[in-house]
Amino acid sequence: MNEHDSERIAGLLEADGLEATDDLEAADVVVLNTCCIRENADEKLYGTLGHLKSLSDRRPDLKIMVGGCLAQKDRDLVRRKAPHVDVVFGTHNVGSAAELLRRADRTGPLVEILDAAEELPSALPSKRRQSHSAWLTIQVGCDNNCAFCIVPSVRGREVSRPFGEIVAEARSLAAAGVLEVTLLGQNVNSYGRDLTLARRTAEAEPGATPGAAVFAAGTAWVEEGARRARPLFADLLRAVGAVEGIRRVRYTSPHPKDLREDVMRAMAETPEVCEHLHLPLQSGSDVVLAAMHRGYTAERYLDRLQQARHIVPDLAVTTDIIVGFPGETGADFNATLELAATAAYDSAYTFIFSPRPGTEAATRPELFVSPEVIAERFGRLEVVVQRSALARHRDRIGREEEVVVEGPSKKDPSRLTGRTRQNKLVHFALPPTGVPAPGALATVLVTGAAPHHLTGELTEVLTRGRNRIPVNVS
Repeated sequence: MNEHDSERIAGLLEADGLEATDDLEAADVVVLNTCCIRENADEKLYGTLGHLKSLSDRRPDLKIMVGGCLAQKDRDLVRRKAPHVDVVFGTHNVGSAAELLRRADRTGPLVEILDAAEELPSALPSKRRQSHSAWLTIQVGCDNNCAFCIVPSVRGREVSRPFGEIVAEARSLAAAGVLEVTLLGQNVNSYGRDLTLARRTAEAEPGATPGAAVFAAGTAWVEEGARRARPLFADLLRAVGAVEGIRRVRYTSPHPKDLREDVMRAMAETPEVCEHLHLPLQSGSDVVLAAMHRGYTAERYLDRLQQARHIVPDLAVTTDIIVGFPGETGADFNATLELAATAAYDSAYTFIFSPRPGTEAATRPELFVSPEVIAERFGRLEVVVQRSALARHRDRIGREEEVVVEGPSKKDPSRLTGRTRQNKLVHFALPPTGVPAPGALATVLVTGAAPHHLTGELTEVLTRGRNRIPVNVS
């Protein structure tokens, strides 16, 4: 979410006449877009602002902007700690970044933090790192109340973008050459529930038109007749997948308590939707899950996971797991290890619990787990996660995988990297001739596996027009 906000901030500033630079000494404006999920983000921000102080002293005309979740949370604290910051803005006024910079030029430093968005942000200009791939925001905010999570405080209540607006943006991205979109939301499973609730009321008002309902909630919901208040995410997957030019549709993140069979059916029945499900577990202990307010048990989680794998062939599953949540006992952690082994994830993002001021979990320091115990548990979890990831990857040796080429490997420029439909990174040698450009579709024969990537041999390249170009790999 923050990465996409950064793209939109960059796009807005470029549309306002600025040009991007990687040279800090040459920059007229420096923008720091922040996250506050973990404590080290705070440390990075204030450390970076400290380094920028000397640059600001040498160049009084330099403008420094701080935005994002940490700015939303800390508000005036940013300027108290770093008076050389010119603009502080939050998550609800990303679209005002260029205007705020102009105001600071005229009137001096300012802090503008909105507690809620004045209106739902629609498509904003973006400066994407990859021309073939794009984020597509479908909702903002979150209505869940997980005890460890600061997101509802800094992103606000859940609000869904109109169905028709999202599909229109997908068409616009496809027209610009984008072939892969990732739908973004804090809890994509619940996308559209608020829209259908609102439409049920609106449909009873005089002058209501079918067109307004279709734009808000999509044709499938309107044609149901019953007009039930329900999520629209499965409908949205099908609609975005049907946009001409879009070859791959991904999404993040769903919530296990809200994962519905209709979403799995949409994944299985829409060829453009990739076979990858990121399903955050957080803990395998029912006691800890209850303390986290996650809304599911370990058994229910595994049932949903099993159903997803049954419905969607060749599904890759990734997850998030927190180690050391307050009060986590050895038995609780062993339950997490057992569930992780049973789930056999393709990969997992594992985190050490980080107390965030303003969350329920941060108010119970007497239950905090010691760093030494957390470190030991973290190491054990990594062994289990990497073991299953390696096994999953070895199962793919000998298979041909369709990949989207991302470009030369950062560690070895003589090799290319690409992503499979299951979102696995693949490294393969450059062909002797006809090196495919980023965004090209290619076929790679998988020849090797590691916990975090695959290796292979390029066998053919597919252009965006789906013409096959043979590649000599002898």
